[in-house]
Amino acid sequence: MNERGMEANLSALERAFQLARSGQVTDVKDIKAQLKREGYDLGQIIGSVLIRQLQRVIKAARNNPC
Repeated sequence: MNERGMEANLSALERAFQLARSGQVTDVKDIKAQLKREGYDLGQIIGSVLIRQLQRVIKAARNNPC
């Protein structure tokens, strides 16, 4: 990660899915808050289809913790 907490060469969208798969977030609001803390631009995290995809990934990760 760089000095702002962002991983090198990882887009906000990729990081959002990484967070969703982690099982450590409960909703997309949590993802957006974490991305903001890490210095990412939230401009990519929009749209109903994307939000539903992230919600499904979050639910699957929370139902099947590693």
